[in-house]
Amino acid sequence: MAVFAVLAAFSYGTLSQTLLSAEILNERMDRLQALQRTMRMLNDDLQQLAPRAVRDELGDNFRPALDTGFQSGFALELTRGGWNNPIVLPRSTLQRVGYRIEEEELTRYHWYSLDRTLNNEPASLLLLDGVEGIEFRFLMGEDDFSDQWPLPDRPQELSLRERPRAVEVTLLLADEGEIRRLIEITP
Repeated sequence: MAVFAVLAAFSYGTLSQTLLSAEILNERMDRLQALQRTMRMLNDDLQQLAPRAVRDELGDNFRPALDTGFQSGFALELTRGGWNNPIVLPRSTLQRVGYRIEEEELTRYHWYSLDRTLNNEPASLLLLDGVEGIEFRFLMGEDDFSDQWPLPDRPQELSLRERPRAVEVTLLLADEGEIRRLIEITP
């Protein structure tokens, strides 16, 4: 009888440890999937960067096709192509998207029309939590990176549509540390 009690206790301990390991593994897999989805969306948005500036809410001024100026409240805002329209809605295949960190959560926003109006509210998608920071660097030449876009010394007509050759994205995560990716911009 004692042998069965020892075997039962041993089996219970093994089962408990296996279930705990499976739970930890599932949490890590969910985190990895969220990170991969985030990097894929950033990659897709940047690779399909379209040289289309957008009007502001009042229609008086234009915002650049790619913008890291925090006037808009976004770490990155851009116009991208390739927005699928399978049911042929009356809209463009271009889309305006923005990325912002709020309370250590990276969120992607997109607008249903390119040029802003006063009632044009963006839709949002939470991509990743535990994000302490995000940085972008823009490659112009062989080894010529800039921390801001559009470049400050360019004429406005050029800076509204100009695109870099590549964008370096650096995510600072609370648990994984720093993750960096260089994304080539399609010419």
